[in-house]
Amino acid sequence: MSLFHFLTLSLLFLILVLLVPLPSEDSMMDNSTDHQNGSTFLYFAYGSNLLKERLQLKNPSASIYCVAKLKDYKLVFGNHKGLASQRWHGGVATIEHCPGDDVWGIVWRMNMSDLESLDRQENVKMGTYSPVEMNVSTSDQDLSCRTRNEVASVSQVIVMGAEQNGFLEDYQDKLRSIETNKYEGPLPVMEELEKALKKSKEKTEVIQSDD
Repeated sequence: MSLFHFLTLSLLFLILVLLVPLPSEDSMMDNSTDHQNGSTFLYFAYGSNLLKERLQLKNPSASIYCVAKLKDYKLVFGNHKGLASQRWHGGVATIEHCPGDDVWGIVWRMNMSDLESLDRQENVKMGTYSPVEMNVSTSDQDLSCRTRNEVASVSQVIVMGAEQNGFLEDYQDKLRSIETNKYEGPLPVMEELEKALKKSKEKTEVIQSDD
């Protein structure tokens, strides 16, 4: 990796850390207690679950923990079994080992009570993906998080999630440049997301008007 590449990635990481608030000291203490008693887990999302409204459709306990990156991996679309997602009418988003590359994502803190619904959402039993534990990096520590090495996603939702979380424009452009299968048919899950996004927008507007 060149010095320029290294400095660029370092700057990108610092900007992301500044854009997403870090947990407060009290929150960190609460999280530590929760992890110790096994009531919560950390989940690293890099695909469609970057978008808050997507993840919270079936997993209401999900709360943003921090921005992080998975080192030496890249984001690709496909499936080692040759399966397409019926939900998204296309390939699935997955991570592939690639020295020198990074996958940016969001670490969510979730209640263990949502673990079953998360697995169901991502079709674990159908073999669409396998849950794995991986170490991701923040500005000052490594975190062991649950993630997916094959996750059903759609590029549009991934881009929306990257925009929502303030990822650097270069990374957003990289996501937008990924070629899709151009499917334009109906997607029930997108209809759900549009309703959730509309509701979230209306809630934000009400809060802003009160201020």
